[in-house]
Amino acid sequence: MARTEQVLLLEPQHELKFRGPFTDVVTTTLKLSNPTDRNVCFKVKTTAPRRYCVRPNSGIIDAGTSINVSVMLQPFDYDPNEKSKHKFMVQSLLAPYDMTDMEGVWKEAKPDELMDSKLRCAFEMPLENDKTHDSDSNKLVSPSTPIKSELTSLPKSASASLDDGEVKKIMEECKRLQMEVQRLREENKQIREDDGLRKRKVTVMAAHSSSSSAAVATGMREEGLSTRILALCVLFFVLGVIIGKLVL
Repeated sequence: MARTEQVLLLEPQHELKFRGPFTDVVTTTLKLSNPTDRNVCFKVKTTAPRRYCVRPNSGIIDAGTSINVSVMLQPFDYDPNEKSKHKFMVQSLLAPYDMTDMEGVWKEAKPDELMDSKLRCAFEMPLENDKTHDSDSNKLVSPSTPIKSELTSLPKSASASLDDGEVKKIMEECKRLQMEVQRLREENKQIREDDGLRKRKVTVMAAHSSSSSAAVATGMREEGLSTRILALCVLFFVLGVIIGKLVL
């Protein structure tokens, strides 16, 4: 059964562009417009959820209105030879007139009621002669940047749709994600160090065990040799006594 055609208007329609350098958070904006006379529920999904922070990632767009979705790419080591395979999907459905639970609406929705649009991601590095170019849509956004600076880094349409509280929540979550990544790196480093220490201990214990075994074996050999020498001495003494008596 064919899916229902998407009623939302996406801007951009097919591709989300992220302009580097990617040493900090890079933000782009996806505008969703609802030209119908019905409220529309929407969700934004991605194939790389750990690499992006999306706000809002779901909600309701009232009839005849639009909303700006901020898509924030987390810092990473950019390789110009690596082609991006990340994709986004905007899923939507018409909201029931008597809707009270949005999550329940998604769970009970029939497949032919769902609409979706897909977008691919493109990473771009600025040209040498563009380094001084000041573009709001490509300005870097840092989790540690004050709220006012963060608002100026978004396009005007995006900053108008997000209040200070929403922007603060976004920045706090991005900062939390970066701290979590740093914590995992430290744990991984500690695990590697502990593993190396255990291996060195095992090597030292094995060497010590080998030395102890060799010393015990040497002692046993020396003790056996001393016993044989003593036995020979006793034998010669007895023979001497017997021979002396025979001669007398």
